[in-house]
Parts: sequence; C-alpha cells; structure tokens
Amino acid sequence: MRRSVLLAVSALVIVMIVSLLLLTLPDGNTIPYTVTGNSGEIEFRHYPALVLATTDSPGSDAGFNLLFAYISGNNKANDTISMTAPVITQQKIPMTAPVISDSATMSFVMPAGKTRDQVPDPLDPLVRIETVPERDIAVIRFSGYASQNDVDGATTRLMAELRNASIKSVGQPFLMRYNAPWTPGFLRRNEVGIEIQR
Repeated sequence: MRRSVLLAVSALVIVMIVSLLLLTLPDGNTIPYTVTGNSGEIEFRHYPALVLATTDSPGSDAGFNLLFAYISGNNKANDTISMTAPVITQQKIPMTAPVISDSATMSFVMPAGKTRDQVPDPLDPLVRIETVPERDIAVIRFSGYASQNDVDGATTRLMAELRNASIKSVGQPFLMRYNAPWTPGFLRRNEVGIEIQR
C-alpha cells in the first residue's frame, strides 16, 4: 500500500514538474530576428520593423498592468492582442553613467507583421503606440531574475565588447525578458541589447 502511494505521488510530482517546464518555456510567439554574427559573448541580430505598446514605468514594473490591460481589450477596438515575447524595458541613462536614473519605459511588442494601422489605439492615455524601424542589435543573454546587478553587469560587458570591436552603438541599452513571472530563475531568458551600426 505504501509503495503504491509513493509511486502515485512520485508520478504526480513528475507530471507537475514537466508541466511547469512546458509552461515556463517561451512559446513560438517571439519577435522574429536573424542572427548575423557573434563576437565573444555578443550575438548580433537584425530585427524587422516593430510596433510597440509603451508606457512610462518609473523605477519598477508598474507599467506591466497597464500594458496587459491594453492587450486584454482596453483599447478602442476592444480587441484581445496576443502577448509577444520579450517584454522590453528601457532605462534612460544620463551622461553621468553608470548612474542610472529612475525614469524608464516598458514595452509590449505587437504580433509580428502588424503595422501601426492594424494595431488598435489604447483607451488609457498612459499607453502609447510606437513604431521602431528595422535595425541591427547587439545582445548579451543571461538567466536569473534580471536583478539590477545582473542587468548592470551584462550592460557593462556588452558596451566594453562593442568598444573593443570598434562597433558604434546607437541610443540606450534595453532589457528584454522572455518568461512569465512564475518561471524559476534558472529557466529564465533575459537579454541586454543595444542598437548598433556596422
């Protein structure tokens, strides 16, 4: 009797672990890109033009709820929009870097192939729709919960490797997070990226 209960519990635990792993892996609904090269820890990518829903998110992930409400139907068409990974967070870095200001934005990427005209306008004035032209990006990937120390470390390595390779960056670095909040840290995919000119 004890052995059958132990086997049943073990089987249930295995099913739960497998289900958790399947739920935490990013699905196929991610931004499409083409890998154009590598240099050390850096991967170079070409991204197509993107449409973003963006909100200001000072010092935290406060903007997530606003953006989630937008894709859940809080828009003029009352449409539900599928979630596309990654969630992009950009911190505005002043000229006195590495001190990072507490002003930031958070963006959800609209589904691939959507143009600005095909994306409904938000009802909340704190959410805006932006377009980003196609561009080349350099990224460094890391796992974990994307703590500020992890993000700062990846950003420092990214910028140093670009300088060493004499590759010019454009704009500010940004964080891309691919997984649901309940994903264990060791399974999380995070990336720090920046636009480059090659």
